[in-house]
Amino acid sequence: MAVSEENSALFPIFVLTIMALPLVPYTIVKILNAFYKKTMTIHCQCSVCSNSGKYKKSIFKRISNFSTCSNLTLVLLWIVMVMLIYYIKNTSHEIKVFEPFSILGLEPGASDSDIKKAYRRLSIQYHPDKNPDPEAHNYFVEYISKAYQALTDPVSRENFEKYGHPDGRQGLQMGIALPTFLLNIDGASGGILLLGIVGVCILLPLVLAVIYLSRSAKYTGNYVMHQTISAYYYFMKPSLAPSKVLDVFIKAAEFIEIPVRRSDAEPLQKLFVLVRSELNLDLKNIRQEQAKFWKQHPAFVKAELLIQAQLTREFSALPPALLRDFRYMLELSPRLLEELMKMALLPRTAQGHGWLRPAIGVVELSQNIIQAVPLSARKIAGGSSEGVATFLQLPHFNDAIVKKIARKKVRTFQDLRDMTLEDRAELLTQVAGLSTAETKDVEMVLEMMPSLTIDITCETEGEEGIQEGDIVTMHAWITLKRGNGLVAALPHAPYFPFNKEENFWLLLADSVSNDVWISQKVSFMDEAVAITAASKAIEELKEGSGASLKEINAAVREAVERVKSGSRNGAVANGVADHKGNKSSSESSDDDE
Repeated sequence: MAVSEENSALFPIFVLTIMALPLVPYTIVKILNAFYKKTMTIHCQCSVCSNSGKYKKSIFKRISNFSTCSNLTLVLLWIVMVMLIYYIKNTSHEIKVFEPFSILGLEPGASDSDIKKAYRRLSIQYHPDKNPDPEAHNYFVEYISKAYQALTDPVSRENFEKYGHPDGRQGLQMGIALPTFLLNIDGASGGILLLGIVGVCILLPLVLAVIYLSRSAKYTGNYVMHQTISAYYYFMKPSLAPSKVLDVFIKAAEFIEIPVRRSDAEPLQKLFVLVRSELNLDLKNIRQEQAKFWKQHPAFVKAELLIQAQLTREFSALPPALLRDFRYMLELSPRLLEELMKMALLPRTAQGHGWLRPAIGVVELSQNIIQAVPLSARKIAGGSSEGVATFLQLPHFNDAIVKKIARKKVRTFQDLRDMTLEDRAELLTQVAGLSTAETKDVEMVLEMMPSLTIDITCETEGEEGIQEGDIVTMHAWITLKRGNGLVAALPHAPYFPFNKEENFWLLLADSVSNDVWISQKVSFMDEAVAITAASKAIEELKEGSGASLKEINAAVREAVERVKSGSRNGAVANGVADHKGNKSSSESSDDDE
């Protein structure tokens, strides 16, 4: 019985240990990831970004960001652990080893007369006739009387002095740290134990499996619905114009699931008037075109109008309910656009190539959504093949300012970047009419914008030159530089309400045949991941070419240094040399222009 009671008392310690084993390492990893993420989120400091409230951490926003399901579960488990520690600390003194001499206040080997004197002394203090306190009565019966009997009985005392126990030599006893009521398997206790075993070992895994399978049957690993992937695959066409990519994007099942309320009708009608010029409606048959637009599935109408609200920056007048749907759509947009890009690059042709035209359209749509720039701004205007879209991502810029600087022969974004600081400041203040503070904002954003260079090496194994028909290995390095010296940073996107990492797509494609041979997504945010990927790619490349271990190590060290200096390892591809030279590389960003 004593062993059972001791095991029962150790049950909280057992539970605490089982909880601490996974909880402590998981908490440490989560804290380190949060700290690393915080250090990496370097963002634009211009006044437009600062006033957007996007990066302000109010107490309510901090609570909202913290109040995720995983974080709340983690806090709850730590509260349970603290309660267990408190309980163990306050109950540990009740677990006492039975030591007769210590209980009677004697040294081991005391004489019989000393034992009797000690017993009489303690009896006066704890005997029920002398002390009515119930705790004194329990202590007298459970400890003092038993200790006296153990030491006055010759056999018990000899056993205790020899073996440390009144009953003599004790064998090895094993126990399990469970409560006593679970160990006494009889009647109701047996039922409780059986229910516990069934619940923990059978029902709980079954419920978790059902939840996992039901979710995995609905979503991909990127948390995009399978129905969305099917729709994107079906509607993706090789001739899909960049201006029509939005029509495919809004077919996402996630957007269809957003409820269309009766209260949405009036604000959507007002929004339609504001963005009508961006809907590609035939002005000659405007009434028929409007009727046709509203006859679409209500979810598609709502999705397109809300995306257009972002592109035209006409979202300030949205009512609260519609604004929540608007923010939810923007939150989903990055991963939906990534899946749409994968559908464009999916090998479809007989040669296993993707499609370049829709891929460029997805990249441009992503840029426009992040920067809140209308799709119509990409149309050729003012002698510029890139339109005014690149200018409109700058703070305080609008169509009127673009027209003003175009008169001074600054027609492309690169023309503006290539100017000296003095000339650009003079242009922005005297021609564009910006204030000194606004000009400073523009300079700050220009310094944040990346400049990319691509270093491509083509070689054939064992040969110096490249002849037609040779197997050629192409190796690309992409180097990013900013005016402020940073490498990893969030793009200037004050109108996009969520943090969006800066990513780039490297495409090896042919614009004539519309084929994409090689595609790779490149990120400059995580240096550690980039080092691992580059080292592995270089090692595999050198091993395939038969290089020695020394040469492989030297190449890996060089690759690591290049990554640390702001370069990323691009695509490594094999192909057949063509004397026509019709292969080209195309690089584009899905965040900045």
